Amino acid sequence: MNNPSPNGREHPLHGTAAIVTGGAKGIGAAIVRRLAGAGASVGIVDLDPAAAEALADEVTGAFAVVADVADYTSLGQAVDAACRRMNGLDVLVNNAGWDHVRRFVDTDPRLWDTLIGINLRGVLNATHLAIPRLIERGGGRIVNVASDAGRVGSSGEAVYAACKGGTIAFTKSIARETARHHITVNCVCPGPTDTPLLKEIKQDERAASTMDAIVRATPNHRLARPEEVAEAVAFFSTVPEHITGQTLSVSGGLTMAG
Repeated sequence: MNNPSPNGREHPLHGTAAIVTGGAKGIGAAIVRRLAGAGASVGIVDLDPAAAEALADEVTGAFAVVADVADYTSLGQAVDAACRRMNGLDVLVNNAGWDHVRRFVDTDPRLWDTLIGINLRGVLNATHLAIPRLIERGGGRIVNVASDAGRVGSSGEAVYAACKGGTIAFTKSIARETARHHITVNCVCPGPTDTPLLKEIKQDERAASTMDAIVRATPNHRLARPEEVAEAVAFFSTVPEHITGQTLSVSGGLTMAG
């Protein structure tokens, strides 16, 4: 069932075509539910076919496309398939992400490559594939899900934070390049969020201690909910063209920048 806007009219997302990378679980699944609930057709691009198909079965207007965002060819095939099914593209949400909390000196280049491939290269790949389609459409919206770790740094997440900081800078750069084509590019930065990935991370005792300390330092003393991040993404999916190149934290006030 579609969510009407407060004035009773159709939601601005009604009838639009959207792709959400990493959309099968956690924040991504909440984004899929939010966009589809507003009337968008949503392609769930994910590496986990079972989870993506299960969500697509649950959410009216959503469908699953399997791809590895770090693999340009694989992702290109998925984007092609999704755009054919939806007859175009209006909104790209670069949400796919992964983390492994460990001190930098205890990591190795193989882990760096994995983190960079998913968290940064995946954003580059999807954006590169989406921009021509958005230009053909006459405009559109790109929303990148980064992290407050990319704004302020985070112990045990050096490479992840570097990727997210890169995503923030990339957002601003692409916003400049695509404004003439009526494309907005904005960034949502969640703080620690109650997701399956966070539960996986907290299985490590040191990582759990770090995350608990972050929650204690948050003014409202709790994790973000995936639905709260999804609201920020939905906002940036419908904003006027003059709102572009911006970064919005969803962290309960953990990080505040003037």
